[in-house]
Amino acid sequence: MSKHSKAAKGQTASVKPAVQDIAAQLELKPGQSIELLKALHILTRDGKLNQDSRRKLKQVYHLYQFIEPILQELGKGGQAVTLADHGAGKSYLGFILYDLYFKPQGQGSIYGIETRAPLVEASQKLAAELGFERMHFLNMSVAESTRADFMPERFDVVTALHACDTATDDAIAFGLQKKAKAMVLVPCCQAEVAACLRQTKALSLTRTPLAELWRHPIHTREMGSQITNVLRCLYLEACGYQVTVTELVGWEHSMKNELIVARYTGHKKRSAAERLQQLLTEFGLDSLAQHRFSLPAQTS
Repeated sequence: MSKHSKAAKGQTASVKPAVQDIAAQLELKPGQSIELLKALHILTRDGKLNQDSRRKLKQVYHLYQFIEPILQELGKGGQAVTLADHGAGKSYLGFILYDLYFKPQGQGSIYGIETRAPLVEASQKLAAELGFERMHFLNMSVAESTRADFMPERFDVVTALHACDTATDDAIAFGLQKKAKAMVLVPCCQAEVAACLRQTKALSLTRTPLAELWRHPIHTREMGSQITNVLRCLYLEACGYQVTVTELVGWEHSMKNELIVARYTGHKKRSAAERLQQLLTEFGLDSLAQHRFSLPAQTS
């Protein structure tokens, strides 16, 4: 063997341990592509991770821990899983899901839905460069994607990570229409309910002392967000989903920290539908019953 051959062999052998060392140091998932993380600008070109990127990666990895068992269960028997990621942004979640689960499976598709055209174009370009041919990116709103006739009739999983305002509700509506078997939601800011609370605040203050909970503007905003997520959970239960609510990551990483995981069971809870209607009435939110929380015809 020539000196050049020995040198090349030694160089090749040293690359893999170096990559493994970086992966171990950064606590990356087994099989995670370092080149992908660099392309997403989570890692720098020399493989380093700054504090902001570390926080972002921790959120996505933690969310992956909840999604992976769902994908594995739905993929049993060689089933190809279809996932819609709403409010995809730069598609950190979608790319990492594809890299860790969909790529090794050799089947299944991810659809990233995003309203900002430059982000969609960048994701399309990166997917092409990486050979992630079963990733699709669409420049449209969540509501528009629900009505798009070129989309698959059914999706197995729907995710929405920090989809702003009513986009989370639109993602839920999408999941219901597409008969999703699971939804994984991390709600973001929500102004619709807070606006309704402000409109009826004077009347509520004369009717019940509970209105003190949202008398001050900052409390109105916080109560609006809290009530919205409670209504979403009841709505999902009334529509046949088993719902779990937990913390995504520590509060030091993100204030928008609530994780809602809904698994379809087919059991539509009558008690959830009744509580949902009672809360809408109690907080003067009956207008939302028709266009936001339209209950199924039959519950049990």
